[in-house]
Amino acid sequence: MKSLFEAYDLRGRRLGNRIVMAPMTRARARDGVADLQTALYYRQRAGAGLVVSEGTPISQEGTGFAFIPGIWSKAQVSGWDGVTRAVHAQGGTIFAQIWHVGRMSHTSLQPGGGQPVSAGAIPARDDKSMAFAFGEDGTAGFVEASVPRPLRTEEIARVVDDFANAAANAVEAGFDGVEIHGANGYLLEQFLNPHVNDRTDRYGAGNVEDRTRFVLEVVDAVVARIGADRVGIRFSPFGKLFDMPHYPQIEETYLHLAAALQARGLAYVHLMDQGNAAAPAISEAFLRKFRRAYTGTLILAGSMDKGRAERLLRDDLIDLAGFGQPFIANPDLVDRLRRDLPLAKPVRETYYGGGAEGYTDYPAYEDGPEARVA
Repeated sequence: MKSLFEAYDLRGRRLGNRIVMAPMTRARARDGVADLQTALYYRQRAGAGLVVSEGTPISQEGTGFAFIPGIWSKAQVSGWDGVTRAVHAQGGTIFAQIWHVGRMSHTSLQPGGGQPVSAGAIPARDDKSMAFAFGEDGTAGFVEASVPRPLRTEEIARVVDDFANAAANAVEAGFDGVEIHGANGYLLEQFLNPHVNDRTDRYGAGNVEDRTRFVLEVVDAVVARIGADRVGIRFSPFGKLFDMPHYPQIEETYLHLAAALQARGLAYVHLMDQGNAAAPAISEAFLRKFRRAYTGTLILAGSMDKGRAERLLRDDLIDLAGFGQPFIANPDLVDRLRRDLPLAKPVRETYYGGGAEGYTDYPAYEDGPEARVA
């Protein structure tokens, strides 16, 4: 029987267990460069079989949060090098999540104060569609995402190349691989969703081949640059985060992608279940369909706990289980799960921005006191 705590072979990389630390934005990089505090944060959590970094933008244009570490400049590569060395010193494996937010940005974060880019010109306007950017007084906080402009057809190759360059930079920085961010309402998903993508060119949403074209071009460019065994991708089927309405062709779209990625031999596919964020959960029926189309390493994250993870492993529906928020307050989450120890509760007000408080000051269980146990 599969166990969360057994080793796993990820395309020739030995993971110490089947637990994945899922990517989480923390907005602690004041100058956009990972620093010693970033390295400490990831080192503390390197007990996960696989650590996936917070989303790290591929360009200034791709940025949607202030104070997040990017991966397009030499300084940023150098900063991340300190992080990967810290994780590897603990015997860990770490992938960089490479990210373009598309329309989920704000003019204060864009080059020259310009409009964010997207598949179309439709802005995100539900009550959660906020960028962590700068207001008129220069103070950082959550502000309504700006109205985007559609990427011109001839610009798309530039964005694809930005992803490939970011992947090469990640390898230079010592990451074991990259996870392409295709989930949570960001740029790649904006191309997949016909309610957001109203294009009429070959990247339009009128048929499954066109609406998945951009995603697969990004995958192919990244694979060509660093090799398929170093590349994963994240999706959030049925997710509604950041004003992504459902559409009739959701299953067709993601099962088409599953088959296409099966042929490409990636390191993994990572599905994000947004069932805890006002969206329908990924059903086990859909998970079985996806599993039939894609037989490589499959990660599921979202509303995950030990019992659910072990059941999904036992039923061969997933290979690795992703945990996000539990890692915030439990740097030793793997040990706590193994020993059935109580979990500390994170302080939501310290999720984004600030310093060490709520970031690197959560103790391991043995280091107590457990003042924050849920």
